[in-house]
Amino acid sequence: MLTIDLTGADVLHPGGMSKAPLSIAEGRVADAPAGRAVDLSGYRVLPGIIDVHGDGFERHMAPRRGAMKETAEGLVAVEAELAANGITTAVLAQFVSWEGGLRGLDFADKVFTALRDTGTELVTDLRPQLRFETSLLELYDTLPDRVAQWGIEYVVFNDHLPHDRLAQGRKPPRLTGQALKAGRNPDDHFAMLLDLHTKAQDAEPALGPLCDALREKGVRLGSHDDATAETRAKWQARGVQVAEFPETQVAAEAAQAAGSGVVLGAPNLVRGGSHKGNVSALDLVMMGLCDALASDYHYPSPRRAALMLERSGVLDLAGAWALVSSGPAAVLGLSDRGTLAPGMRADLVILDARDRVAATLSGGRISFMSGDVAQRFVAA
Repeated sequence: MLTIDLTGADVLHPGGMSKAPLSIAEGRVADAPAGRAVDLSGYRVLPGIIDVHGDGFERHMAPRRGAMKETAEGLVAVEAELAANGITTAVLAQFVSWEGGLRGLDFADKVFTALRDTGTELVTDLRPQLRFETSLLELYDTLPDRVAQWGIEYVVFNDHLPHDRLAQGRKPPRLTGQALKAGRNPDDHFAMLLDLHTKAQDAEPALGPLCDALREKGVRLGSHDDATAETRAKWQARGVQVAEFPETQVAAEAAQAAGSGVVLGAPNLVRGGSHKGNVSALDLVMMGLCDALASDYHYPSPRRAALMLERSGVLDLAGAWALVSSGPAAVLGLSDRGTLAPGMRADLVILDARDRVAATLSGGRISFMSGDVAQRFVAA
């Protein structure tokens, strides 16, 4: 861990931007000069990005079928990309779904086991999230124990079955490719989907007890892609207090009114809209209906989204950056990070004059550093 004083930079302190030095000691932000000075004139120092939901790690963990035999090596590659994008805490969102393959139970076991056993050896704080398909009723009884065994503290519920088409007996788009990815015969895959659709009504009464069992183990719960206020109210009644990527304004409003955290996709904001045609993240941010921006599938997007909000005048830097730092920390219940206040974890990102990531520190340890800023640290 570094013991240093960062001087000359524009630092986003809790009271706002200033050139007041930032001191680091024992992995924490210090309240007094701590060690040797590093001149960061020309740079900006901001709280480290907390990514509350991302599945971009999939391309590192299994870029092609059979290519990644050592899951731990995939985590090392994931961390490198996270750190290069200023992310100091990352929630890796792994499916357990009827889709199978990279989203099946066996692959999830590999990912969660690797995170549990080797994640602590990395600098970036990597945390597992289980994205669980509600139609997998056969796993309900064992899920709480599996979650405890994997060390998971955050479970999010999905229902990605194409119910409208299945109700009509019609095959979903891209069914053949989906089936082959899962190693299934397409006809068998379609039959499975029809069966899951038929049994979906059985999930409703079973979800309450499952949520109760998970919460008893201290697990934080979220719902994914809520489309209506009624759906959000059902999840709220089950103790599910995070709404990830609500599809409509009314669902986001219902979540906020009930005190749930609202997580939106940073790529939605960066690209100017949802690729699925859902509500615009920018519109929800402008209405104050966002607590956190997540990388979703693209790790550079949280930084880019926050800076876009600042440059466009939608929010000042402190407000925009809070959506990728203190906001996500609150959603995850992490009270030891998210700002550069004394006593907090020394999680920070250093941006150069072009707002590129020059260095990232997580818990006072360097996870990424490149170019001129590295010379300054070495020369100090």
